[in-house]
Amino acid sequence: MYEKVLESAEYLKGRISLSPKIAVVLGSGLGDIVESLTDTETVEYGDIPNFPQSTVKGHAGRMVAGRLKGTPVLIMQGRFHFFEGYSMKEVAYPVFVMKLFGIEKLVLTNACGGINESFTPGTIMLIQDFINLMPSNPLIGINDERFGPRFPDMTEPYNLELLELAGKTADKLSIPYGKGVYAGFPGPYYETAAEIRMIRGFGADAVGMSTVPETIAANYLGIKVLGLAVITNMATGIQKVKHSHERVIETANKASKDLTNLLRGVIEGI
Repeated sequence: MYEKVLESAEYLKGRISLSPKIAVVLGSGLGDIVESLTDTETVEYGDIPNFPQSTVKGHAGRMVAGRLKGTPVLIMQGRFHFFEGYSMKEVAYPVFVMKLFGIEKLVLTNACGGINESFTPGTIMLIQDFINLMPSNPLIGINDERFGPRFPDMTEPYNLELLELAGKTADKLSIPYGKGVYAGFPGPYYETAAEIRMIRGFGADAVGMSTVPETIAANYLGIKVLGLAVITNMATGIQKVKHSHERVIETANKASKDLTNLLRGVIEGI
């Protein structure tokens, strides 16, 4: 795997002249920040050797490098999910590429369902911890010490300094937010009411179908992580209407302005 990742990273270095240390992964419908970049350079996933391809509506499927208020940043416009049929290593493959590309800090965003009833659709949740309810993780298998240790620590999966910066930035910009635990569910169906009761009992404040594999991989690789979850709907048994991916995208698009402003402030603070 190391040689494949290196080939992907070297291809990106040949196509992108900037040398960003910060990367952002955008979730469903959360692409507005790309419009804020200057000096942009775009690489389609399909052009990157060994790279998976996104199949989900709301995920554009390209890497965009540029400057955000002068700071070089790499944006992954669309991610991969376990429910698309990819292995966990494939889901997290871009994070491995980011490591060899030179990324040191990673902001993971997602659109997810709210379990904590103090949240409402449109709320941004700063992720403090995760619960992995997926049937695997990207570190299963033979370990390559060139990437990271066999047994990585997960005491602080979301960097406390970045969490503090995100909270202060949101306060400064008067952006409403919450904090909580994100549960990663395999999908692709929306969870049942019984499953939500179970997940709530585990201590989860929100549930989604992404983010956890990338968080595990980034921590393993020594990349500092900030997680920002946009509550696009309340979970099954809490909201009174049936779920719709189209409604998720619509709510994410509406919340994207706040998320973009928060990301700008955080990246400027970094």
